[in-house]
Amino acid sequence: MDPKITKADEEIQKIISKKRLKSVEDRRVGSEIFDEQTLKTLYKLANHGYLTVLNGAISTGKEANVLKGIHEDDSRVDSFVAVKIYRIATSDFKKMQYYIQGDPRFNVKSNNKRQLITSWVNKEYRNLLRAHEVDVNVPKPIIAMNNVLLLEFIGDDLGNPAQTVKNQPPIDVDEFLNKLLIEMNKFINEANLVHGDLSTFNILNKDEKPVIIDVSQSVVRDHPIANDLLIRDINTIFKEFKKMGASADLEEIKAALNLDIDLTT
Repeated sequence: MDPKITKADEEIQKIISKKRLKSVEDRRVGSEIFDEQTLKTLYKLANHGYLTVLNGAISTGKEANVLKGIHEDDSRVDSFVAVKIYRIATSDFKKMQYYIQGDPRFNVKSNNKRQLITSWVNKEYRNLLRAHEVDVNVPKPIIAMNNVLLLEFIGDDLGNPAQTVKNQPPIDVDEFLNKLLIEMNKFINEANLVHGDLSTFNILNKDEKPVIIDVSQSVVRDHPIANDLLIRDINTIFKEFKKMGASADLEEIKAALNLDIDLTT
């Protein structure tokens, strides 16, 4: 297991000890992930019935940690959810402003870090919803609140999360790439979005099917930087899958995506 995830797991257990979230609010926490505002947000989500227990880390990064949550319904049947918590202390606010500026869906003028992160979380929620509505294989968003995003858990019934393509390469690379190109086609041409950071780190391998994740930086097609991001995404996917043995060339990928674009720009 990734040592960063192991460390995050240890921090979570120190804080919640797999107890109900209602017991968390009164705990004194020094973690930059679980600051007072984040704990209040988690507590509110628990009170509204979205979340019952936090139970371990799925992934960890500089800007956000993804945790495994458990939701218990009225019949006391447990189901898993993914809980993405953006970290106020270490987020790259210049990058966030770069991707938000020019997006007609958002009018963020404040330099307040917490407000910017709230807008960033809402941006990821809306991007996921937009993609999900046209049947792109992405995690279904559940709710966004402050710096916390709840979304569909991608994994097995035992709570084991699906791995990224980087960590779990596909068995049949060409077949997997073809499936990915179908999802990218819908993402680009039906959801009218450009991912902006697409790579094997941001694609899950769920039973040999691709699931596109981490769409907070994704922009609409008419965004001023959309074309540059699209070219970068396509070239990245081509290079990374080529290393894994894919046979498709750039022109075949471009054709599969129904794009008329100069990839050398």
